[in-house]
Amino acid sequence: MIQKLIQKIQKTHAPIVVGLDPMLSYVPAHIQKRAFEEHGETLEGAAEAIWQYNKEIVDHVYDLIPAVKPQIAMYEQFGIPGLMAFKKTVDYCKSKDLVVIGDIKRGDIGSTSAAYAVGHLGKVKVGNNSFAGFDEDFVTVNPYLGTDGVKPFVDVCKEEKKGLFILVKTSNPSSGEFQDRLIDGRPLYELVGEQVAKWGEDCMGDDYSYVGAVVGATYPEQGKVLRQIMPKSFILVPGYGAQGGKGADLVHFFNEDGLGAIVNSSRGIIAAYKQEQYAKYGEEHFAEASRAAVEAMIADIGTALERAK
Repeated sequence: MIQKLIQKIQKTHAPIVVGLDPMLSYVPAHIQKRAFEEHGETLEGAAEAIWQYNKEIVDHVYDLIPAVKPQIAMYEQFGIPGLMAFKKTVDYCKSKDLVVIGDIKRGDIGSTSAAYAVGHLGKVKVGNNSFAGFDEDFVTVNPYLGTDGVKPFVDVCKEEKKGLFILVKTSNPSSGEFQDRLIDGRPLYELVGEQVAKWGEDCMGDDYSYVGAVVGATYPEQGKVLRQIMPKSFILVPGYGAQGGKGADLVHFFNEDGLGAIVNSSRGIIAAYKQEQYAKYGEEHFAEASRAAVEAMIADIGTALERAK
């Protein structure tokens, strides 16, 4: 799957991923109205609204981008109907030939970790049959429990040729409370980065590992160091746009081949119509605003990478 991601990035010239993280407050009134007329103001109505919202955005941007990243919490809050909307979103994006990164941030051990890995990346056995559960292409994983928590995911990735992005240095302001703590004189995120590189050695594609890392755009200097520590790991970079990251901050997340990183923007794209520069589109044309935001992001990152050559 890492090869497909690379090929899609090269084809689109867009090392970006759209985060499908829908809050109900982002969904325009006309979509909510239709969903509630059909299902009432219920969990089913909310799930239908976010599914229709996602679908229209994907229809307007899928030709520009290589990947999407649905954040499962935004769907889980609506219970079983929300999870059904998550699954419909995953399947629809794959039907558009998009790589799907399930932002699930799981972290447990043993059979529990294996069950998470099978449910999201692998196949579960039912009698003589096997079924893919959510069937994402990549997922995010929390490494706090160490190898016991990560190895079951790596094992499924080997079997299914899928991938991981492991949290190393996250974009949130309080990430340093633990991630920046010094151990033998070195910050913890560097040690985690070294372990990510080791985990990935047995899961290599042509040039990059199936095991990647999450490093926030809000910490460009740390990104520069981690790029050197994990030369064969793709880096998923959150924190662009709404969290303050911009194209000029991202140059060091990439390798000299112009690859090695994919940059995420969520509400900066899916709720673009709420921003002043895209207000002209209005609620009715929210997906056109999302497309314009994607085009602006591609241009911003492309310009930054070109200047860095």
